[in-house]
Amino acid sequence: MSPSQLLQLLATVNARTNGDVSLTVLARLAHRSRFDLHRRFRHLTGETPKAYTTRVRTARAAAELLSGDRRVAAIAAGHGFASHEVFTRTFTRQFGHSPRSYRARGLHVAGRRVAAVHAATVRSAAPCIGLYRISILERTPAVPLDISLVDLQASYALVMRRRITRDEIATALGETLPAVFGYAQQHGLAITGPPFARYPEVGMGSLVIEGGISIASPPADEPGDGIEVLALPAGRAAVAIHKGSYDGLPDSYQEIEKWIRDQGLTADGAPRETYLTDPGEVPDPADWETQIVQPVR
Repeated sequence: MSPSQLLQLLATVNARTNGDVSLTVLARLAHRSRFDLHRRFRHLTGETPKAYTTRVRTARAAAELLSGDRRVAAIAAGHGFASHEVFTRTFTRQFGHSPRSYRARGLHVAGRRVAAVHAATVRSAAPCIGLYRISILERTPAVPLDISLVDLQASYALVMRRRITRDEIATALGETLPAVFGYAQQHGLAITGPPFARYPEVGMGSLVIEGGISIASPPADEPGDGIEVLALPAGRAAVAIHKGSYDGLPDSYQEIEKWIRDQGLTADGAPRETYLTDPGEVPDPADWETQIVQPVR
């Protein structure tokens, strides 16, 4: 079973917001034995099928608690939990708060618009928070880049940093992005955009990568446990949308570097890539979009 076939299965799973996603059902959909599917699923996602679906459904339910007015029991049923009691136990175990106390605390930054953006981002990113930058061992045809000069606004993010080799990018993001995403949700920090990777240091043999998530404002206390608050400054940047699999990203970076030189500009700061498309919901790599931002002067 190839990564592409598993992504097709994930898309089906994530579309069944309250349907049966037991291992038996998934194995039948994948035309695999339960043992084989369990092994391949865990290899791709780092989670068992049950842990994956429970995490995604709980994260999406948490986002709805903060952005809507439906009763807790209705939210539990709408996200596939067998009962209000099962949902409460699962939710409390994942977030350290009961659904009611989580809703009562609200977001660190108030406002229905902020809550709506937070909820939309969580709904889309939760299924694939550990899947960004995966290699599918196939290249999609290159799509010409449309590169433009953009004035960026100052913003905040939560990040975790790793020093790695180039072939460890997906593994590093699979560790850091779920951690910062989970921390933001657990502590009521308003998420304002899709997950990203930032590269503050790139060398011949290794690089430093920061897996991050944009937030509306920094928390009152330092997060700790390797999670840091990053203030991204305002300024100009070369921005382009890479279309296709992540395997083609190095070619797009080279094209942007050439464009910057041709414009008489100089790279000035760490480049970053924001994952606009979610592999867990959009299984065809040809449809994936990744925004590349390179600050310039």
